[in-house]
Amino acid sequence: MMKALVYHGPGQKAWEDVPDPVIQDPTDAIVKVETTTICGTDLHILKGDVPAVTDGRILGHEGVGVVTQVGPECTKVKVGDRVIISCISKCMACDFCLSGLTSHCRTLGGIGWIFGHLIDGTQAEYVRVPFADNGLIPLPEGVTAEQGAMLSDILPTGYEIGVLYGGVKEGDEVAVIGAGPVGLAAIMTAGPLGATKVIAVDGNEYRLEQALAFGATDTLKAGGGDPAAELKKLSRDGLGVDVAIEAVGIPETFELAVDSIRPGGRVANVGVHGKPVTFPIDRDWINNITITTGLVNATTAPDLLEKIKGGEIDPAKFVTHRFTFENILDAYETFANAAGEKALKVIIGAQEA
Repeated sequence: MMKALVYHGPGQKAWEDVPDPVIQDPTDAIVKVETTTICGTDLHILKGDVPAVTDGRILGHEGVGVVTQVGPECTKVKVGDRVIISCISKCMACDFCLSGLTSHCRTLGGIGWIFGHLIDGTQAEYVRVPFADNGLIPLPEGVTAEQGAMLSDILPTGYEIGVLYGGVKEGDEVAVIGAGPVGLAAIMTAGPLGATKVIAVDGNEYRLEQALAFGATDTLKAGGGDPAAELKKLSRDGLGVDVAIEAVGIPETFELAVDSIRPGGRVANVGVHGKPVTFPIDRDWINNITITTGLVNATTAPDLLEKIKGGEIDPAKFVTHRFTFENILDAYETFANAAGEKALKVIIGAQEA
């Protein structure tokens, strides 16, 4: 038996004894979890917003650990490897995986996010990893477990769906609307691609302060006035920013993103939306703009690891609170009250400096 954080319906969770995971398919591996963390998606699950998650499911889809068993068809990972557990599982044989759209792996039924969702997740002492050769990333020497855990989901999400989908390039001016963890990941990775101005927009003073430490050149306090007009004033010619990255997921912030870009600009929507939004096509059909959306494919970990090793980025900056596995319920309380606790990401398990 092992300990794990188990979902028991909306508002109900427990750190309890459950059976150890076992190899089910020849491409599986078992990983002893060294470090994990909590995502905003876990909070949505606990609110009952993800009905596919059923009573008894172990939560979590991020982490670093050590491989303890491998199936007979694993050819890359081996027992003893220290690895990052990708939030996206992928067969790398279907058309979607081969085209880079691993988030919609057809072998897995059209969704690559299965940990803590459709199968048991990483907020546990051990986890079963399907297609382990594709979903486990070697943790290089010199990269800490805490840094590695940020590469499971949060950093690739901001980078891929925000910065890369937004087409950020040399000389661009970028507005990142929402300076929570995903927004900060976009801020951290926009500069290395050549953005000359990165404007963080948020209503929380602490997050705006953090945004400057993560690489923002300017900040804008939301909550009053006309923020779209203010963003345009901060652009080089008053016409708007080249890229607006929406990292909140509410109608008002999506509308702000669309309102703040220049003709030919791009909106990269990263936020998880629970309500419809309004798009003023009667105004913008003529403006040659691009709007992108997406679920992270988690294919950029090698690129991000090189940026970490080269000193361009340091995802350890995300970690504001640390807990042992035995205190995982306290970690949830802290993360659920992130604004009041000044929490960005909480680490569970590892106690690195």
